[in-house]
Amino acid sequence: MAAPDAPTAPSELFSVAGKTVVVTGGTRGIGRMIAGGFVAGGATVVVSSRKADACAETAAALSEHGTCTAVPADLSTEDGARGLADAVAADHDRVDVLVNNAGATWGAPLAEHDHASWSRVLDLNVEGIFHTTKFFLPLLQAAGTADDPARVINIGSIDGIHTPILETYSYSASKAAVHQLTRHLAKHLAPTITVNAVAPGPFESKMMAATLAAAGEQIARSAPLKRIGRPDDMAGVALFLASRAGAYLTGTVIPVDGGIATTA
Repeated sequence: MAAPDAPTAPSELFSVAGKTVVVTGGTRGIGRMIAGGFVAGGATVVVSSRKADACAETAAALSEHGTCTAVPADLSTEDGARGLADAVAADHDRVDVLVNNAGATWGAPLAEHDHASWSRVLDLNVEGIFHTTKFFLPLLQAAGTADDPARVINIGSIDGIHTPILETYSYSASKAAVHQLTRHLAKHLAPTITVNAVAPGPFESKMMAATLAAAGEQIARSAPLKRIGRPDDMAGVALFLASRAGAYLTGTVIPVDGGIATTA
């Protein structure tokens, strides 16, 4: 019987050093948590958001800890997604990890939801992910092999898993769509590209600010783990999916929510 392979050291198993990583919506909230984790891990990171000043500020701040540049882009349009991919391709011949995090929400009573509330959210949260992944495909294919695939990490939400308390109809529908799109892409892009989703619960972010201000303590008490998420919680799962440790996962949706949705 052949001897088992020697175990891989954790420093190698979970390493992202030398990878090229693109994080959309990477200038604040969950996106910045993820971008910061990759920078600290030795990756070359490109962050993107609509606002050029936010891009410049984030790139400057994260560059104090590693390598980070920024490209402003509006990913709610197909042209915006194409433009981001073209800009990254001008400086990089491959992308090892694409994190599709850019997103929007909308909350209003049912009678007040209109076409705008759906198009604003779905255009960015669902079409944005689809078109961005589509245009980054050549760069991902240049990086990925069957033994070490390139990675796409989509940011969904536990609101796409359970029924939200708030009347965020277009948002929860969009995140459920993100989870299904993740599975669909995973089937077709294997074996050289994996596609997984992370479904965050409550984290400190601009999107969650009003909710946490009004009910943050109640949300924390209701969670089995009795707190809201911290930056390391989000960075950790992204690093896992992007490293050798996560190379055999595809089509998964991983809730990172302290047990809120998974134990309900």
